[in-house]
Amino acid sequence: MRAKPYRVAIVGAASLRGKEVAEVLNDRNFPAVDVKLLDDDEALGQLETMGDEVTFIQRVRNEQFEHLDFTFFASDAASTRKSWKTARDAGSAIVDLSYALEDESNAAIRSPWIERHLGQTPALELQPGPCVVAHPAAVSLALLVLRAQKAGKVRSVVCTVMEPASEHGQKGMDELHEQTVNLLSFQELPKNVFDTQVAFNLAETYGPNSTPTLQSIRQRLLKHYQRIAGKDALQPAIQLIQAPIFHGHAFSIYMEMEQPVALGDLSQALAGEHVTVTRQSEDSPSNVNAAGQGDILISLTGDENHPKGVWVWAASDNLRIAAVTAVECAETMTPTRPRGKIQ
Repeated sequence: MRAKPYRVAIVGAASLRGKEVAEVLNDRNFPAVDVKLLDDDEALGQLETMGDEVTFIQRVRNEQFEHLDFTFFASDAASTRKSWKTARDAGSAIVDLSYALEDESNAAIRSPWIERHLGQTPALELQPGPCVVAHPAAVSLALLVLRAQKAGKVRSVVCTVMEPASEHGQKGMDELHEQTVNLLSFQELPKNVFDTQVAFNLAETYGPNSTPTLQSIRQRLLKHYQRIAGKDALQPAIQLIQAPIFHGHAFSIYMEMEQPVALGDLSQALAGEHVTVTRQSEDSPSNVNAAGQGDILISLTGDENHPKGVWVWAASDNLRIAAVTAVECAETMTPTRPRGKIQ
């Protein structure tokens, strides 16, 4: 990456994803001379920290997209659809964390982690289409399945994914919190987000008035997995469950190998960049100890009744992995930005 600074905007800067993107930009020393924090009226004037500086959130206006190199859309899908074309037409590269643009004809659903594993080099375009950040659960699962094949042929994979409330943003977190408090005080439950009880509960579907549905999220996870891992990759069976947790995905993964594989060999195949294998019970992966980490935490257990079967318990920070994916996507696009001047 060249040292020349870029101009960046985060739309939805007050959202959970937006705050995480800002933090990752700083952690990775992304060479930005200016980072605009943009959001809707509710967040106007809110102070946020960018590196060593304190800045405030501004209203999303068309003129805010002038002279930008990268725009991260971290709000909801409706907000992205309102202004992404304005940013694109002004010359900015688009990185979408809201999934609003996943069905655009020239959009690319991406995970640099998986691209590096597969030895893929994204084609550089002067005017690239929108880069859609792959679902963080799809990224975690794809990396584990692809790496497992270094230890031996994988016959099948079955995975239960525990979905956190933070995938629905702050409103999802707030509703889980309010439901928890109200249940303990025998009050009526708010159901504006999930349209069902999620506190103290595991749900395989939301209520009929919830948008998006849990089934549509599962379909997105499957689609994103296939896009990043490839059509010829082993396709897992996936069940998605809404869990009463605020942050972090948890995965119960059953892998059936073609031949029995020693747990040590499989652990060695899975371990490496972005994956940490835990070996002590006190360090067992959980959404709690995965919080704030960029790695996927895993532990392995053999199946006593099936010598070719292995259980993988995994946890990862959904917000952190999405933000790291977004910033890494921007890093891969820096060679396409004009070199002689800041736009």
